Amino acid sequence: MAYRGHWRQTNPIVVARALVWCGAWYVVRVMPSLRQIIAKVTGLRKENSPMTLRNSTCRLRILVSAAYRLSVNLEDHLGDIIRKARGMSGVSAAAAARAAGLTEAELSSLEDAGTFSKRPNLLALATLIGLNPTKLESIAKGWLPSKKNLSAWQHFQMFTSAGDGMTVNCYLVWDATTREAALFDTGFDGKTILDTLAAERLRLRHIFITHSHYDHVHALGDIRSAQPDASLHASSKNAPAKQRNQPGEVVPLGGLQIAHRDTPGHAEDGVTYVITGWPNHAPEVAIVGDAIFAASMGRGNDSWELARQKVRDQIHTLPPETLLCPGHGPLTTVAEECANNPFF
Repeated sequence: MAYRGHWRQTNPIVVARALVWCGAWYVVRVMPSLRQIIAKVTGLRKENSPMTLRNSTCRLRILVSAAYRLSVNLEDHLGDIIRKARGMSGVSAAAAARAAGLTEAELSSLEDAGTFSKRPNLLALATLIGLNPTKLESIAKGWLPSKKNLSAWQHFQMFTSAGDGMTVNCYLVWDATTREAALFDTGFDGKTILDTLAAERLRLRHIFITHSHYDHVHALGDIRSAQPDASLHASSKNAPAKQRNQPGEVVPLGGLQIAHRDTPGHAEDGVTYVITGWPNHAPEVAIVGDAIFAASMGRGNDSWELARQKVRDQIHTLPPETLLCPGHGPLTTVAEECANNPFF
């Protein structure tokens, strides 16, 4: 996990992102009619022309797509991925720099900023440090997971909170009929979660912990104090027996079912929760913690090889359309990670 990934100094790219988002917001929310949108985006006045409508719609889509791309950060940028893979493979900075055709200072700058002025030999570098060269090149060219429309899952919410120079995600799901809810990790901010429970008139029945690193459980005390009846689920060997995930266990939540798959490696107690039974046959949802990120993965603190193998065995084997919800960074899917994650 790159702690600095979401808290970099302001630069022209950040300014550009803000301007594009302001423009997209103005186009979509401020203008009172589609005709005005067309006129403003295209600069044309023949709003009734079918060709104008098609061209304007296309331009609007491009604008919204650009806004998304400029607003989203991968948890690990190109340099983070390279540095993380060097640690995984035990490759020194000097050896990596030689393979990349860079000086050590240039490699250090690339790992810090994720950008380069002199193009590195990514094929040779990726081969040396155990990454897929084609996928690493795709990251260098700016690959991002597609924007996700969460309305497909209806009663599903993602929260991102900040603390100690990083951001962390947690997730709330609920059944529309019973109003029973389950929380996956807590992040740093319990108040927003509790406010949502109250606003939606939900009863928190379960709290599922993907792993016990502090950024994922920081608000656990506050939430349990406010919701003392919620059952806690974790795979920590230090957890009381009644709170430990059991082999083959499936927890019902109204019409939803929540199963788990062990995914240690980043953390000894790492676990992925798989939610099925969504209305309208929406794809499965996997809450993966730090087992995998969009285009990267959590550091193999316990074992890199174990961490990678568990992702292959327990996450890549889920249906391709499964929504992957990581502890850091944007949402992704099994298909996107199989096709684009350079660690695999």
